[in-house]
Amino acid sequence: MKHRNRSFAVIGLGSFGSTVATALAASGDDVVGIDIDENQVRRHADELTHALILDGRDEDALQEAGLGDHDVVLVAIGEDLEASVICTMNLKLIGAKCIWVKAFSKTHHRILSRLGADRVIEPERDTGLHIAETLHSPFVSDFMSLGNGFHVVNIVVDEEIAGKRIADLGRLDCESLRILGTMRGGRYFDCSENIELEENDRILLLGRRGDLRSFTGQF
Repeated sequence: MKHRNRSFAVIGLGSFGSTVATALAASGDDVVGIDIDENQVRRHADELTHALILDGRDEDALQEAGLGDHDVVLVAIGEDLEASVICTMNLKLIGAKCIWVKAFSKTHHRILSRLGADRVIEPERDTGLHIAETLHSPFVSDFMSLGNGFHVVNIVVDEEIAGKRIADLGRLDCESLRILGTMRGGRYFDCSENIELEENDRILLLGRRGDLRSFTGQF
């Protein structure tokens, strides 16, 4: 099946917004970058599909720019609570399909959630949690929160685990802890194959944080 390029709009081309926008564009997606600062727009104009100088607090301008037609609009405005909130409200008013918003405090997060943002991101907090989890569990090379208390972790097989099979790794409760599969180089093995693990294999594990820590603590 051919992948359909998605269309995104990123409002706020500071460090976070411009990183997301240029990465999406590099992946072949259509990306409109928007900022009130002409210098920011000019700096990233060549990397994006379109770049517009526009104030996110101006509902009419957002409507005219076609922000309601994009698959996702990301509001990545810096630490200006009023501008971020008004921009999010305006996007709801013009019928934006899906709105992601960067928050910079718990209060900001609560306000955006009540406004109906589809997803609220706290980059500094999320990065901090990610680093803490990988530091806490030496076996964990990557960590991703799925919401509702569930996480996916990427566990690197070391010499202590190598030679064992999935079934040898201890109790796996399908309700709270589940192995999704194993990666060996570029190959993926379904957990049902129950292969003998080799050093540097990566086990993809789904579960709640406490269960994941108990599981990795066995080794």
